[in-house]
Amino acid sequence: MSTIEVGDATLYYERHGQGPAVLCISGVTGDAGLWTGMADALADEFTMVSYDRRGNSRSPRPENWISTSVDEQADDAANLLRGLDLAPAVVFGASGGGIILTNLLLRHPEVVRAAIIHEPPFVSVSPDADAVGRQLGAVFEEGMAKAALPGAMEALLHWAWGRDGLEAVEPQTRERLLSNAEVFLGMELEAFIEYMPTSEELADVKVPRIVTAGAENRDPAAEYHHGYEESQWLANQMHTELFELPGRHVPYLTHTTALTETLRPLLRTLSG
Repeated sequence: MSTIEVGDATLYYERHGQGPAVLCISGVTGDAGLWTGMADALADEFTMVSYDRRGNSRSPRPENWISTSVDEQADDAANLLRGLDLAPAVVFGASGGGIILTNLLLRHPEVVRAAIIHEPPFVSVSPDADAVGRQLGAVFEEGMAKAALPGAMEALLHWAWGRDGLEAVEPQTRERLLSNAEVFLGMELEAFIEYMPTSEELADVKVPRIVTAGAENRDPAAEYHHGYEESQWLANQMHTELFELPGRHVPYLTHTTALTETLRPLLRTLSG
């Protein structure tokens, strides 16, 4: 079990392979294990790193830690890369991890060689933001009624990931993910929802970046279509094109082989 001290936190991390460094940042659940399949597939050519975000899974909750911010989460990622002597690295941030990566680009650009930002939930920019908010509230209410906080977390993952996404996770890992419900719902969710960089900040990013979305979410009838819209918004703000990845919100779980084939040439280019 590998851990590293970053400020007031101890982070569990996983490192696979050798070659140019690629850091993967998870969103909801904050768990390194979501990336294992993709990391194993790419470890023949890249140093693949993922980590449990502070207070999640195998990263213990820091003493007196009762709130968080996107700034704090980005600081952890930057300090992890510096502590492992892997900066600058290509960084892949998915969902809430994409929001953390956006902040990392603004506040610690020197640790990022290039960025891949996948469906960051800047929900307020979606034309259907109010409807999405109501739907999310109903999801939480139904999950809470079934099994309290873990039930709300499971319901959220079914909604965002699809049933195939959650079923792709091994039972032991799934139990670990659901155990992070208190941290996510009580501390992280509000911080992620409230974070919104300015158009000027986003337009000023100089680090090479790619914004991605799940190809299956392009359909306006798709349940998570708002994720595609949010990615399109961010791509426009950053003056870059939107790049489609196979599947929907969690292709690293549901379309591992196809995603690896798509990412490998991109990572070669971005790694320089």
